[in-house]
Amino acid sequence: MYKILAINPGSTSTKISIYEDEKEIFEETLRHSDDELEKFNKVADQYAFRKDQVIAFLEKNQFDIHELAAVVGRGGVLPPVKSGAYEVNELMLDVLQNRPKVEHASNLGGMIAYEIAKLVGVKAYIYDSVAVDEMEPIAKISGIPEIERESLLHALNMRACAIKMAQKLNKPYEECSFVVAHLGGGITLSVHKEGKMIDLVSDDEGPFSPERSGRVPCRPLANMCFSGKYTKQDITKKMRGNGGLKAYLNTVDARDVEKKIHDGDETAKLIYEGMAYQIAKGIGELATVVKGQMDAIILTGGLAYSKMLMDWVQERVAWMSPVEIMPGENEMEALTFGVLRVLRDEEKAHEFTE
Repeated sequence: MYKILAINPGSTSTKISIYEDEKEIFEETLRHSDDELEKFNKVADQYAFRKDQVIAFLEKNQFDIHELAAVVGRGGVLPPVKSGAYEVNELMLDVLQNRPKVEHASNLGGMIAYEIAKLVGVKAYIYDSVAVDEMEPIAKISGIPEIERESLLHALNMRACAIKMAQKLNKPYEECSFVVAHLGGGITLSVHKEGKMIDLVSDDEGPFSPERSGRVPCRPLANMCFSGKYTKQDITKKMRGNGGLKAYLNTVDARDVEKKIHDGDETAKLIYEGMAYQIAKGIGELATVVKGQMDAIILTGGLAYSKMLMDWVQERVAWMSPVEIMPGENEMEALTFGVLRVLRDEEKAHEFTE
């Protein structure tokens, strides 16, 4: 039996869970106030503070960390990496702490995992970093030579759902083709073929979401940028944070939107169905990458709990492939099950190099 501690740092919280094999013993979210975090100049500076909070919580709940077989942290914004597990090494720590590609809370995952694992004498891992890049060269072409398409997506939950779906089909993941839509505060989609995510629709290339604008017409956006009315920060906020449902309906909560619809708000219905329409378009876009040959279309993320939204999406895409709905983020399970496969020698962990 393997006990695994999973750590998933967010901007103002740190989620932790402990599993015994596939069974979750507990999950907890440790909240961090603005007053606590504003003391730190950089995200990386928070790691000792957050590590100590995790250890204190485990001690308070009388969990002996020496029972752990491994520790896994959410993978940060590293240089492009492969999917799957990476053992945390000194080079990775140096990149995350001193020269991260982007300042992001997920960078703390590997750092905290490493420090706790060192106390126990076991290995620390990250799994399916947000920087997973398996795109084929043809998929990176943007149309402007100075701009290359990047692989930034909800890789952890997407790949976990794809692996789970392959198991349901009794097929190796490496022999399946899927289109996976992660539907959360931001929406990203990916196409999986032969065990790799070979192309994607990022959260600024496709459907609008509760708080992001998604793909918008380039010429009006360029005009807006150079109108003199907005700063770069204003435009960025319109695209990420104040776009999508928030811009149209002043809410990021799908439940509020559905209440408006049930109360007869036709504008809310049009916008919400418009989001489903764009999700379906994104799925159709990626279906062309595998020439329509898909084992399943997978809908996941928090918005997948919305039956209304899922029904609208399925109406438009079910003719292409069977549709499987796997609601929720499932991040802690995905981290744990990935490392569990490593401990069982079903997967090999990669070595991080530059």
